[in-house]
Amino acid sequence: MSIGRPLKDQSATSLSISLSISVVCFNSSEEELKVLIESTLNAIQLLKDATNLASITIHLVDNSEENNLSLQLFASLQKQIEDLDAQLHLLYGHGNVGYGAAHNLVINKMESDYHLLLNPDLQLDQNCLVAGVKYLAENQNVAMVSPYAQYENGEKQYLCKRYPSVFTFIVRGFCPTILKSLYARRLASFEMHELSESIPTISIPIISGCFMLCRTKTLQQIKGFDEKFFLYFEDFDLSLRMAALGKIAYVPAMRIKHAGGYAASKGWSHLKMFAQSGIRFFNIHGWRLFRQPN
Repeated sequence: MSIGRPLKDQSATSLSISLSISVVCFNSSEEELKVLIESTLNAIQLLKDATNLASITIHLVDNSEENNLSLQLFASLQKQIEDLDAQLHLLYGHGNVGYGAAHNLVINKMESDYHLLLNPDLQLDQNCLVAGVKYLAENQNVAMVSPYAQYENGEKQYLCKRYPSVFTFIVRGFCPTILKSLYARRLASFEMHELSESIPTISIPIISGCFMLCRTKTLQQIKGFDEKFFLYFEDFDLSLRMAALGKIAYVPAMRIKHAGGYAASKGWSHLKMFAQSGIRFFNIHGWRLFRQPN
C-alpha cells in the first residue's frame, strides 16, 4: 500500500542524493505517528531545498498482529507528500518478526544513497536531515551518524554509548536513583556525557537504534540487522559491525525529540527479552563484567 506520485526528474545541483526511510511500528500511537511523519516531511522539505533530492521513500513497517494501521491516518498530509515527490508505503501482514527483521524487509531492497532508521516515537527538527546528509556527503569515511536527542520534557537523552559492562547495565536499568548516584561517573562515561554539543565527534562506538542515518551500501554490506536479536541490543550489534567498515559520528546539529523508555519499566516479558539479547550480544562481541573503556 502506498500514497504519493511517481518521482519527477530534477536538474543536477552541487549535491545530488537519494534517501530512503524505514519506521518500525508495533501497536504504535496514531498521534505519535502523525507527529513523526509530519516532522519528517518538514525536514525533507528543507533537504529538498538544499540539495537535488532525487528520490524519497518512507516505509512504515507494521509488526502488529492486528494490522490496524492505515495510510488514511496521513490523509491530511497527502498534498505535502505529493508536493515533495515523496512516496509513503505501508508494509503489513508479516506479524511481529522483531525490530531488526522488520527494518531488513526494507533495507535489502533499497537503492538509495542514504537510509534512515527510525522509531515511531520521534519528532525531527526541521534542519535535522540537512545537517546529517551534508555531514555524510562531506565525510566519506563516516558510515553512520547519530543526532542530539531530548526527552519530551527537554532533558537531554544520551544516544551515544561506549562498549558496556554487565555491571553498568545492572546499575543503569535496575538500581534505584539513590544507588545510581554512587555510580554517576561510570554511567556518564558509558553514555559519553563529555561529547561536544557544538561540533561533531567521530569514532563513536555505539549509537541508539531509535535514529540511525546510514550509508545504504554500507548497511547492505553488513546485511542490515542480525535478525536473531528480536528486540534490544540489535542496535549495539549493528553499530559495531558498521564501525568495522566506516566511522560513526555524533552530529549535534541534527536534533530530535524521543519519548524513549527503559526495558525495566515495561514488565517482565521485556526484561526477559533484554536479558536474552544481552547474553547474545556479549557472547558475540565479548564479555565485560565490570570494566568498560574510559
